[in-house]
Amino acid sequence: MLDAIVVLIVVLLVMTGILVILGPRNVWRRVSSLRRPGMPVLIEPRRPREGGAANPKTQRVVVAAGRLANWMRSHGHDDVARDIRSAAARLNGNEAAGLYALQTTLRRIRVVNITDMAAQERLRALVADLRTAVDDRFEQLELLPFKRP
Repeated sequence: MLDAIVVLIVVLLVMTGILVILGPRNVWRRVSSLRRPGMPVLIEPRRPREGGAANPKTQRVVVAAGRLANWMRSHGHDDVARDIRSAAARLNGNEAAGLYALQTTLRRIRVVNITDMAAQERLRALVADLRTAVDDRFEQLELLPFKRP
């Protein structure tokens, strides 16, 4: 009986030594290749969340912010475009903070000067579109006091 226990311990130690020599990645790769397709998986990989559950007015704000950020980046104003994108990304987690950040960034855009008249008009249209979308969402969330007619 003692001989069987000693043999079992020696076999386990030899197999452990071989596994250490092969390395954990190589061993894991070999073990994972032995899995059969019919075996149930204990841990499912995370599925990406879908962003389609947002309010339509919030989606309108995100679309307008994306348009303005792309235009600003294409005209060399990367820092403002980055601020707009980060503020729009905040809308997913904390909508009020994202709206306030967009409003602050819109105030910074007033300082931007464009020499081309057509480009200046396009910038004004994009800013007006985003400002309208942000104001509508602010009013809907009742974050700012608006005068009611």
